[in-house]
Amino acid sequence: MRAAMARRTQVHSVELSDNTEELESPETIESGSLAIQDDSVKEPQKDLWERPQPTSAPVLPDDGSTILRFEIQLARIMPPDGEDLKVKRYVVYELSIRQDSSIIDPQPASIQRRYTDFRNLYNSLKKEFPSKMTTIYFPNKVLVGNFSPDLIAERSAAFESFLTHVASSSALRETTAFLNFLQDSELTKACLLLDERRNEMAIPLLENCFRLLNKIFMDRSRPVLLILCRLVAACTMSPVPHHSAERWASLALSRYDTLCDIDLLQLYIPLLHTCTHLWWQRGLDQKPITDRLEEMSKKGINTKSALTLIQAIHKLDPRTETI
Repeated sequence: MRAAMARRTQVHSVELSDNTEELESPETIESGSLAIQDDSVKEPQKDLWERPQPTSAPVLPDDGSTILRFEIQLARIMPPDGEDLKVKRYVVYELSIRQDSSIIDPQPASIQRRYTDFRNLYNSLKKEFPSKMTTIYFPNKVLVGNFSPDLIAERSAAFESFLTHVASSSALRETTAFLNFLQDSELTKACLLLDERRNEMAIPLLENCFRLLNKIFMDRSRPVLLILCRLVAACTMSPVPHHSAERWASLALSRYDTLCDIDLLQLYIPLLHTCTHLWWQRGLDQKPITDRLEEMSKKGINTKSALTLIQAIHKLDPRTETI
């Protein structure tokens, strides 16, 4: 497991140039609002269950490898008290994903999932790879008492063991079902926001998706490069690029070095054109990018792509965003 995780690069230490400059992930974009204090203000929603504080520090590798950790941090009942009374209440689990090295991962990714999401993943993998799932315990559905803290604690431990097993098996890890579990909810929301031209709200979702996938899959894997290119596109779709556009574009260019996946190379030409325009907007030297395009042209590669980056992404992974 450690050997497999060692091949994956943490986001905050990705090399962007020949000078081995570290990539610092863009600052977290937080949306805030002014709270008007009056009688209508509701009490904050209390968590149904929280992960107990550890009694000792986690064991960290000292051999240069990394350890992938899945942890349920808390669970809460949705919808909150007093909201959507016609909707049946359910439990949402907040799942944290860390890639610890000699230090604890300072930028864990976090997603929220329901019991049915875990169960659907389990059933899909058990059907496709029954021999690889024989030793995995999965908690049964209960008709009553599903808001019990003891039940939530038992389920959380089972979910963590289940996901650790999936991530440690290349066959299970590379399935569409696992990828959909990890990103589908957030990616769908982000694409809807992009379709509505609400890029500022979509970009944090895409950043979280990228950080999550980058902890689990190889740096130049299809899921990682697709979400990274989608993030670059989201940052550059507006007339004024997002403040983190250059950072993500630089990372995308570095990830495409020595790439051999023919399908993903369909994104490279539009990515280069997108970066050329972004560099021009930022007053940066475009020559390394234009030289790369010219070099590819001399090899007989058509570099006059009529597709935008988001259009090229849509051909490989159709979603809802306007193309």
